[in-house]
Amino acid sequence: MSRKCNLTGKGPLKGNKVAHSNKKTNKHFLPNIIQKRIFVPELKRFVKIKLSARALKSVTRSGLMTYLKKQGLTLKDVC
Repeated sequence: MSRKCNLTGKGPLKGNKVAHSNKKTNKHFLPNIIQKRIFVPELKRFVKIKLSARALKSVTRSGLMTYLKKQGLTLKDVC
């Protein structure tokens, strides 16, 4: 499973873990990706989407189709 949000495009980042002695080692920062079934009332069916927790909060607040329209995406782009 790729660790990329289908709605926001949020993906993994690389950086440094810095110790107290200021020694730096490589570290991967992974996004909080969730695979979720969301009911779309406009289509009267469930849609399975991989999205970040931040995007899930936004979709829950406004609805999936409204969120997609605001981002300039279609349902085929994310599923």
